[in-house]
Amino acid sequence: MALSENDVRGIADYARIALDGDELAEMTQYLNGAIEGVLAPVLQYGQADVPPTFHPIGDLSNVMGADVPAPGLGIDEALLDAPAARDRYFRVPSILGEGEEQ
Repeated sequence: MALSENDVRGIADYARIALDGDELAEMTQYLNGAIEGVLAPVLQYGQADVPPTFHPIGDLSNVMGADVPAPGLGIDEALLDAPAARDRYFRVPSILGEGEEQ
């Protein structure tokens, strides 16, 4: 699977890289060497009977659980251990500065 100079020219245009004639030839040779070095170990395995995989998880279509309400703490229970509370809310220190209602 060798890249042609036309392929490399298209890749360079897409990446907004200007290559003159000598650079284009050198880059084509470099990329073909890199592809051969990376793919050579993979291509040595027989892959004729292996179906293509388009997603790393395979057939898994929904990894989320059902959105079912579960019992939890009520507001009064949640506020029991709060250092300070008012009405139905936690009270926290003001971050806006002085003059705010405490």
